Amino acid sequence: MQLPSLSSLKKELQEREPGELVELILQLSKLNRDNKTFLYFKLFDSEDASLFVDTVKEELDNAFFSANTRNYYTAKKSAQSIRRVLNKNLKLTKDPLAKIELIAYLCQQLEELGYLDFRYPVIDNLYALQVGKIEKLIATLHEDLQFDYRELLEKLRKPIH
Repeated sequence: MQLPSLSSLKKELQEREPGELVELILQLSKLNRDNKTFLYFKLFDSEDASLFVDTVKEELDNAFFSANTRNYYTAKKSAQSIRRVLNKNLKLTKDPLAKIELIAYLCQQLEELGYLDFRYPVIDNLYALQVGKIEKLIATLHEDLQFDYRELLEKLRKPIH
């Protein structure tokens, strides 16, 4: 089965009745947890970015708390798992400030909790990649906001050699 284009789906959705659309959305939300999370976020939390950021930080804290960091291998696996949690949540928002804040939080936690002390290339590369994402996001901001976040970026660059 070949998937239809987004424009053809949009045209078809515009022809449907509101009741049918509600039923389709409910069916989509029942398919998997990501759809349900996305729908909940768009309906209730999209206006309050700070609530979203706090919720994701709490989820990241739980992931860091339950992570196994006894050796470099398990620390690497835990860091990758936590990054996947972050990336899944970053898909829910288009606000670059929220994305910067969340990625910076991940980097700060990796540094504070000793993940970078292992000097394992995979963990170091993961950290460097996240800092690179922050750098790209900062470049899209207004000049005043760029200036505000440059200090944060410089702090995050220090552990990278």
